[in-house]
Formats: sequence, structure tokens, C-alpha cells
Amino acid sequence: MVIRRVLAPRIDFGALRRELGLPEGFPAAAQREADLAAAAPPPAVADRTDIPFVTVDPATSRDLDQAMHLTRRPGGGYRVRYAIADVLTHVRLGGDLEAETWRRGQTVYLPDGNVPLHPHTLSEGAASLLPDADRAAVLWTVDLDADGGTVAVALERALVRSRAKLDYAGVQRDADAGRLPEPIALLPEIGALLTARGLSRGAISLPLPEQDVESDGDGWRLVLRGPVPMEEHNAQISLLTGMAAADIMLAGRIGLLRTMPRPRPEAVERLRLAAGPLGVPWPDGTPVGQVLDGLDTSQPRVAAFVDQAAELMRGAAYTAFDGELPEQPEHGGVAAAYAHVTAPLRRLADRYATEVCLALHEGRDVPEQVRAALPKLPEAMAATDRIAGAATRGAVELAEAVLLAHRVGETFDAAVLDVDEPRPAGNGRQGRPPGGTIALDEPPVRARCTGELPLGERVRVRLTVADPAQRRVAFERA
Repeated sequence: MVIRRVLAPRIDFGALRRELGLPEGFPAAAQREADLAAAAPPPAVADRTDIPFVTVDPATSRDLDQAMHLTRRPGGGYRVRYAIADVLTHVRLGGDLEAETWRRGQTVYLPDGNVPLHPHTLSEGAASLLPDADRAAVLWTVDLDADGGTVAVALERALVRSRAKLDYAGVQRDADAGRLPEPIALLPEIGALLTARGLSRGAISLPLPEQDVESDGDGWRLVLRGPVPMEEHNAQISLLTGMAAADIMLAGRIGLLRTMPRPRPEAVERLRLAAGPLGVPWPDGTPVGQVLDGLDTSQPRVAAFVDQAAELMRGAAYTAFDGELPEQPEHGGVAAAYAHVTAPLRRLADRYATEVCLALHEGRDVPEQVRAALPKLPEAMAATDRIAGAATRGAVELAEAVLLAHRVGETFDAAVLDVDEPRPAGNGRQGRPPGGTIALDEPPVRARCTGELPLGERVRVRLTVADPAQRRVAFERA
């Protein structure tokens, strides 16, 4: 659900692109490979075009990695079919296009257009699971029991055909009205079961609103979005597939996992101590994920609590292994071993993890070029994660500064999300002045603020800086 939108004037994101060194196009040789791949006939693989898949994505997306089809199993439980774009059908190992995708690492999204991992002829064309077209895919079939537990996993290369391109807002409206299309009619039921299983094993999900910048044709909107239930259910299917992939690779003793340490006990204890003053119930013995589940972040004190909880989700990385199993194979947020395999059009790592899973499932050796790529991927993905994160933050910060540039000196209503730890003076250092992080009611801006700030409470603040050149805004307690 869109919580609120504020119109900003025209914004030039070119300086941000240049600062991050984002490429403007593909080298001629890489583009030529992509064009040839896009024009090639479909591969000779299993024909699953009779299955009525649909995709569910943001309304404007055209790089469609995933399509799903959900049914009940005759003996009870569910069958989840999840088709993932088969990138290695189009990208030749050892070719110019593969080399260029290593330089990019992932698609970088900016409000004025993305910087794609693959040329648009593939990522938004021949490799994308667009409706009414036969597409190469890796088809995951995951059978679940009546409680959502996995009982069988299979995967194969296949031709699939999506019947419809659906978007989250429309699917949510259909779910609320009880008229979801048949291929995803079971998504709320299965998603709820998978969420409950995750919470029972200790999974953690942060219900944080997301800031975004959108074009409206005449300018830009700064948008704050809250979680949409159907989007959360959809994410559970991706998590289910990622956990199945991790299990396959761990059993085969080779692969690439997405890992994150479990929250440190002392960090959980600090959060628990903050819950009472912020009015968040935390019954004795309740895991942190269950405390966070379903919280209403429109309430300032709850939003401050969830902001504090983000400190638990630190240290996500990729972990490659070959022979010896990793010492720490789990992802603390998922509370299970997990791998990225469901977004290969947008993320380099998924391509190679998928190839490992296919080889292991089919009982053949992992291709040498894929095996050789695994230990290089963690560093490559860490570098591109930093760039993608900087692009997202930079775009929002620029929009905030442009939006507020003419309002320096004005006062606003805000909620206090975080308060700095005091740092005493000494040894030549000055003490840290009081301050923290606030969220304005209108426009939807998060920023630094100086002054005495009561955590989780509402305050009046004054805008002191709004500098588009530095992409910086700052406030003081009014």
C-alpha cells in the first residue's frame, strides 16, 4: 500500500550515475552476443507450456525472473511450481557478454532508468518471462505437506509460457475481493503457512516502510510504501526455493550460499530492553521474529522499535564452498540455509548457484567453468552490492534535498526513530552533541537531527540544511 506521495520537481540523476561509475551501454561484442542469443530458436528441453504460469511483480517491471503456478496435491498438501528465467541458455560461458556481466554484478535501479545486468534485448525481452511467449526457464517443483513442510524437490530445464503479467497492487485488490486467478489462488494460504513455519524456527522479517522515487511524467514523487501482504506471500515462495537450493548444494558439498550470522544475544537483549519504553509487548520467551511480526509501523514508537531491530540484521554475505562445508551455513534472517537462485536476470550469483543445483540434481559433475566461478563470486557480489546500495540511497537523498531546498528554516512534525549513544569528551576528543534520526510526517523524509530527542516520541524540528549538490538534509530540534 502506498502510504503517502509528495511531488518533487525535475531531478537530474546524471551526477549520481557518474559518481558511481555506472556504465551507459554495453560493449559492442557483448551486445552482439545478446542480440544473437535473443534471435536464437528455443532450446530442446522439456515442454511445460501447458502449465498456466503467471508473474507477479511491480507494475512497471519488464525484467521478469519468476513465474508461479500453485495447486493442491491429490493426497493433501500443495505443489509449488516456480519457473525462473534460464539465463545460461542465453549467456555463453567464456564469452564477452559473460565477462561484461561480471563487471556489472547486478542490475542497478535508478528512478530515471535501470543499469541492467544484461542488455535489454535479453533482460526485458527474450530471457524475460513476459506473457504469451515461450521462454527458457529452470522449473522448480516443490511439494509441501498440509503444514507447509517440504516433502520433495525437483528441477529441470523447460520451456514455459506465462499467461499474465500481474502486479502487487492488483493482486492485493483481487485477494481482498476473493477473486485471485487460479494459478495463484492458493498464494495467501501457502504464504501464511510458510511465514508461520519461518517464525517457528526463528526467522526475522522487518516490516519497514520503503522510501522510493518515482517518475510521474512531469516530475518525481518521493514515495513511502508499507508492506503489502501479497508481496510478503510472494517473497515466501522465493525463500522456499532458495532454501531448497541450499539443501541441494549442502548435500552435494559444493555451491554458493547467502549467509548472515544469527543476531547476537546481547543485541537481542538491548532490543528487548527498548521494547517496554516504546510500548511494544514482548512476552517472556517469545522469539524476536514473532515480536516483530505484524507490528504497525505507522505508530512512531513502533517505527522506532523496528528501526532499532534493523541492527540485528547485519553481516549478510555470499559464502562459496567446494568439498568442505561452511562453518556457518545459515542465514540468520531466514533461520535456515538459504541461496539466491530466483533472480538471475538481475543478479549474477543466481546464475551459477542454479547451474550447481541442476548438475547435482541430475547426478552429473558441476561444469568446470561454474565451479571455478564460485570462489570469485562473494567478492564480486559484495562490490556490486555496495554500488547498488549507494545508488538507492543516493537517489532518495537527492530527491529529499531537492524537495526541501526552498524550505530551509521551516518547522515540521516528526517522529524520533533513533537516538545517538552519548560519547563523552576526553583524550583530545570532543563529546558527541545530542541527536539522532527522525522521520517527517510530510514529506516522507528520514534525516539526521541535532538536539535532545526522546526515542519513539513526536517532536517539532527545524530544517537547517537542504543541499542537492551534497544530497544532504539536516534538522535541529525546534
